[in-house]
Amino acid sequence: MDKRIHIVRDSVVWQDTDAIVNAANSSLLGGGGVDGAIHAAAGPLLVKECATLGGCKTGEAKITKGYKLKAKYVIHTVGPVYSGTDRDRTLLSSCYTNCLNLALENGCKSISFCCISTGVYRYPLKEATEIALSTTENWLEDHPETDFEVRFCCYSDREYFVYKNYCS
Repeated sequence: MDKRIHIVRDSVVWQDTDAIVNAANSSLLGGGGVDGAIHAAAGPLLVKECATLGGCKTGEAKITKGYKLKAKYVIHTVGPVYSGTDRDRTLLSSCYTNCLNLALENGCKSISFCCISTGVYRYPLKEATEIALSTTENWLEDHPETDFEVRFCCYSDREYFVYKNYCS
């Protein structure tokens, strides 16, 4: 595992990295789970800015300010609703790649991810973990010049165990 990747047992909401990633819905206007928690913690200006972005397609990402969060930016991405097709894998991988690209384009040196699509979108955790970590490792290999820290924030013990198990 690349030394720039860290697995933590914590909420993405309170990370002090330059950017945090929100597992958003396509409206970007808030929802349940981590999306709702990020919007609540950031305050009402986040939803105001999100309303100007015109939504987000699955696999893509958009960036906003972090407002009341410790993170300077929130990168919103829409993961796929799991259907068991190869397209799911492609779209989930695109979420991670597009978030990392946006972070780099905006001068970030650190980013914290939540577990994208593994909640109400029902992506199997082990498969999603493999996609998240392999996509990120490939991206870091393609950007060796970057002094970049990537955190994977595992909210539950189960998520943390699966991520740590994959890394060992």
